[in-house]
Amino acid sequence: IGGGMAGGAADERQIPVDPPVLEHHPESPPRPLPQPHGAREVSSPPLPEELLLDIFRRIPDQTDLVLTSAACVTFHRLITDRSFLRQYRRLHPPPLLGFLQYGDNVFHPAVPPHPSAPAARAVALAGDFSFSFVPAPDPAHRWAVRDSRDGRVLLEASPREGYSARGVVFTELAVCDPLHRQYLLLPPIPGDLAATVEDPLMRIRPHSSETFFAPQGDEAATADETSFRVIWMVQCEAKIVGFVFSSSTRQWRAIPCQSWANLLAGFVSSTGMALFYGRQCTCDYFYWLPNCQYDLKMLVLDTLRMEFSVDEPPSEAKNALFLGITMMETGEGGPRMLAGTYDMTCGNHTLWRKNGGSTSQWQKEKMVSLSPGPRDVLRCSIGNYLVLDHFGSSLLEKGLYTVDIETLQLKRVCASVHGSAYCNYPPSLSAPKVSSGIEEEVLEQGVEALQVKGP
Repeated sequence: IGGGMAGGAADERQIPVDPPVLEHHPESPPRPLPQPHGAREVSSPPLPEELLLDIFRRIPDQTDLVLTSAACVTFHRLITDRSFLRQYRRLHPPPLLGFLQYGDNVFHPAVPPHPSAPAARAVALAGDFSFSFVPAPDPAHRWAVRDSRDGRVLLEASPREGYSARGVVFTELAVCDPLHRQYLLLPPIPGDLAATVEDPLMRIRPHSSETFFAPQGDEAATADETSFRVIWMVQCEAKIVGFVFSSSTRQWRAIPCQSWANLLAGFVSSTGMALFYGRQCTCDYFYWLPNCQYDLKMLVLDTLRMEFSVDEPPSEAKNALFLGITMMETGEGGPRMLAGTYDMTCGNHTLWRKNGGSTSQWQKEKMVSLSPGPRDVLRCSIGNYLVLDHFGSSLLEKGLYTVDIETLQLKRVCASVHGSAYCNYPPSLSAPKVSSGIEEEVLEQGVEALQVKGP
């Protein structure tokens, strides 16, 4: 398409030539213009639809795909087909569109000149990021954003101002799709599972529980697009406890708990503070960094096996546990670790990688210098990109930036906010990410009614 447009522009710049004047009699038809020797009319056969679909599937930028669909009726019909869009979404992960601010539940879309700005603006206009479509919890609570993944948002009932949450371990949870205004209220954790939570550490948030989405893992290629998993976990005095909710079964199940004595050699007792903090996700693993007073190991949750373990960073990177570690993907199914150095004024970091999952050894990959300012903070990673919170300089505007770890290219996303990254497709390419089950219940009731009524 672009080549054709460029070619047309080049033709318009040519010097016009007057057409030849041909003499003919009024009673006879005009003679045709002479054709060049050996020339003949050739009509280009249309490309097979299978070839067009294969070309469209390879378009990496979703905005370019939307523009392509507007080129002609055939392109629009092929690209908007549900089967094609499902295949396309499985091949291309959703782009970063902005950030959902914790607490205030405000969506900050990507702004120009970021390449996702047009899609982010369309999603911001089409969606409801105040979550007014989700039934409100009890009067003492309001919905607060806890996590976001693949267009879904995890909400937790948070105490309103003037109300205390001290002593509260289990809260209401909801998963919603703000673009399509769909939601699912998660059932409470069953009593027999809740009874395994003993002496939770209560000095953070104000308790030590966390709720977050889990990757689909091996089921991603075959799972329905509305399928998701939510993990609830808590650090207790003597052990770590976790549960996982599956949208397929609509049930909670236990993750095998681990005692701190088994995970940490020489562990005696907790002082009431959380042993690990700063959850980060890469590939199919979650990592937590240790508090300074404990053994310098990272807590790991393997979401494929649903197992807790610990991972010891390389000795050279242990100092970086206090300077900052950011986990990210290798693009080959393994994790990467970006560790800070003592020479942070130059933004120097060491990049480590694993190629064999959580049990292989860390290997030093290279040194990188990526921070344009000494006070900048790496917030998280998204695929092969880092999210850098830049506090302003003479060269760059203050705000959140993505950093390509390979090219070190920076792109400003939006203003500096503390929140969860929101990734999704443009409205015309997206699909509902949450199913409430109401449609299935209505269908089942209708079938039962027909069976009772009979022919």
